[in-house]
Amino acid sequence: MVCVLCMAIKLIVGLENPGPQYANTRHNVGGMFLAYLAQRFSIDLKTENKFSGRLGRGNICGNDVRLLIPDTYMNLSGKAVGSVAHFYKIAPEEILVAHDEMAFDPGVLRLKKAGGVNGHNGLRDIVGSLAGNANFFRFRIGVGHPGNANAVTAYLTSRSIPQAERELIESAWDIDSSILSDMISGNIQKAMNKLHAAPVLSGDK
Repeated sequence: MVCVLCMAIKLIVGLENPGPQYANTRHNVGGMFLAYLAQRFSIDLKTENKFSGRLGRGNICGNDVRLLIPDTYMNLSGKAVGSVAHFYKIAPEEILVAHDEMAFDPGVLRLKKAGGVNGHNGLRDIVGSLAGNANFFRFRIGVGHPGNANAVTAYLTSRSIPQAERELIESAWDIDSSILSDMISGNIQKAMNKLHAAPVLSGDK
């Protein structure tokens, strides 16, 4: 039996909605993180119409990885993820999806293996594109909660992230290379231990 916690990550996906009106919203932090990774490791993301997204390939901490930002709306993210995974024969266990997570405050990052989709339409569509297989990893980027369920949609998609919150989020995902290396090379539990033990940054610092 294959140990899914030991399989190297071959595809990292960042979820977002397309268009300038969504560019600085909380729902787009997954795509922002991917753009950050691409810049940090000098990976060129090119629009690939056949994959419905921007795709790049490069070396991250000694690992050969593809980066993908779907160009579809969030609830159709699976179109890009499924097509890339099927074309390059990438198993769900070799995929890491970065997305916004309201369960955590800004500045908190968590890794998760499989599980439910928690109402996240992007994750739901990806599961469908992988024939119902939810065994991919999630890189959960805390964005906080508005405190009112009725305000969630506007909170995620219509309001720009306040500068103080954005600084917390961006500082948090400037992850040490040793954690990134463990995360991508298959030492997921070790990466989880390090990442989850990291102190939450204060907006006053």
